Amino acid sequence: MVNRTVPSVSSGPAPGGGAGDDAGEHGPLRQLANATLDGNWEHDHTVPSRTLYPHQWSWDSAFIAIGWSHLRPERAWSELTSLFRAQWRDGRVPHIVFNPLVPGGAYFPGSGFWASAEVEGAPPMATSGLVQPPVHALAAWHAYRRAPSAEGHAALRRLYPRLVAQQRYLATDRDVGGAGLASIVHPWESGVDNSPAWDAPMSAVPDDPALLRAYRRRDTVHAAAAHRPTDLDYARYVAIVTAYRAGGYRDDGLIDRHPFLVECPLFNAARGAAEQALAGIAGEIGADPGPHRERAARITEAVLARLYDPQTGTFRPRDLRTDRLTPARTVLGLTPLILPDLPARQVEAVLAEATSGRFGLATRMARPLPSHDRTAADFEPLRYWRGPSWMNINWLVRHGLLTHGREGLAAGLRASMIELVGAAGCHEYFHPDTGVGLGSPAFSWTAALLLDVLAD
Repeated sequence: MVNRTVPSVSSGPAPGGGAGDDAGEHGPLRQLANATLDGNWEHDHTVPSRTLYPHQWSWDSAFIAIGWSHLRPERAWSELTSLFRAQWRDGRVPHIVFNPLVPGGAYFPGSGFWASAEVEGAPPMATSGLVQPPVHALAAWHAYRRAPSAEGHAALRRLYPRLVAQQRYLATDRDVGGAGLASIVHPWESGVDNSPAWDAPMSAVPDDPALLRAYRRRDTVHAAAAHRPTDLDYARYVAIVTAYRAGGYRDDGLIDRHPFLVECPLFNAARGAAEQALAGIAGEIGADPGPHRERAARITEAVLARLYDPQTGTFRPRDLRTDRLTPARTVLGLTPLILPDLPARQVEAVLAEATSGRFGLATRMARPLPSHDRTAADFEPLRYWRGPSWMNINWLVRHGLLTHGREGLAAGLRASMIELVGAAGCHEYFHPDTGVGLGSPAFSWTAALLLDVLAD
């Protein structure tokens, strides 16, 4: 990587460096991460950033809780508890919980656009009607093991039924295809919003520019338009939400009326990993872990049957509208590594993809892990999710590598993650060639997950 801008901070240890090195060598990075989380703390949760994201985001809070477990574990449990306080009656955990003290025009689409107060079964606070990848059980279990305590044990006991309800909602209401996988109803639900993975299914969404003219985008106030989704994509995002909202955010009959329905590898791998984490939590609090392990195995089987492409050796989203796998080869294809019972054959195939020139994973990485195939014609190193490197995806891939005993590659990815922040600070995402920081500065999950990898 080049363009280092923080010369006083080491670019990261050689693969295999341990926690003893980090205690002294990475002291300034720890201080930066601590200050970032402290600066973004908002009474019972952490905002992703003080600029573009002034509310609480679902999977952000999960990753952030992992970071807090290294600093102030009580905040880790407050983070998750406050999020699940906004859980809907059907079990869905909304992807945004709105802070009523933030002016309505500070973020689009704001609480008025979602109109959750008009929906039966929504919580008393204003939220969106969408969800995000269910990484919360994985985060809760990871945070507890990082900092076990009586308070953490009590928090796990409180969270457990809510985490189970989240999984139940996804396994029932969202199994639109009937094959054991949850469908996402919007690219925002994938977490990787603007990925080329969604170009094919998005092309079928009606294009109505008038929808966007009725609103004002706020993201391009804080970030360059060339780094963000296009106006056409945003108009389609609004159209999809409008369709879902018109049905009262109901999930029955989606196959007959909703314009975007996709089975996502990351989303469903997160479901399987969540069941494995719930098995651990259940064992800790005296519940039966067996059903969770059984559900995890069934999810893994469905991911293999529905989303694995043996011709390319990678996982791809399935568009339920066409019943076809989407063509783009993105980092989504690597994320099923987080499934502990992924068969060895598929593990090897995914690693071949990861270590190829498309993604460049190595024990000593020359460049950051990109979010899209860097050899593809539509690779964009600056645009949101169409090329840049993201700390949370790096963390998930590294978690998968460790799960399958690939310590050397995990160490290479760890060193790359440390180097990114050491050179550019706690940015939202990073240039996949130079490592330059992009998006929002002082970004919470970047700080949180840096603390976690430094602790290893």
